[in-house]
Amino acid sequence: MDDNLKLVILDRDGVINEDSDAFIKSESEWVPLPGAIDAMASLSKAGFTLVVATNQSGLARGLFDLDDLEAMHAKMAQLVESQGGALSAVFYCPHGPDDGCNCRKPKPGLIDAIEAEFDTSASGVPLVGDSLRDLEAGISKGCDPILVLTGKGRKTQASIEQQAPDWANKLVVCEDLAAAAHHIQTVYG
Repeated sequence: MDDNLKLVILDRDGVINEDSDAFIKSESEWVPLPGAIDAMASLSKAGFTLVVATNQSGLARGLFDLDDLEAMHAKMAQLVESQGGALSAVFYCPHGPDDGCNCRKPKPGLIDAIEAEFDTSASGVPLVGDSLRDLEAGISKGCDPILVLTGKGRKTQASIEQQAPDWANKLVVCEDLAAAAHHIQTVYG
């Protein structure tokens, strides 16, 4: 088990790139949010291992294929590399909401896979997301939840305030991924 690994788990749509209710279906539709790539590169250069965990039900829905998804992820990785950083891995759930898999967030399967791949525990690892299901997947594995207010973040924040789950007191709220990266470097660096 690697106890020196400084892991950060990021959701993709709404955290790193613009989100769309019509799904992000191609490399050209994959547009990074302002400051997100710089934030990722900054974390990487500070010694953090960046991993993306993302639901991609558009695959199951036939909206795009694996080549399209890989092109989006190659673009994301290349942009981070162009800023001097590295994206270590992208884990994705290709299933639809009714497929009954264990990898679709809020279930913990993607984080289980990350733990296995990196031979580490996700407990205490910062997890950045914009939706309740992102945060719930992380919380189920002991991650430290960070909500960004980009994407669906503001709607999620209102929902959390209304529901007041028992983990809400552990939640850190940041304006965007740049603010989250600053928080992570300050607290976990």
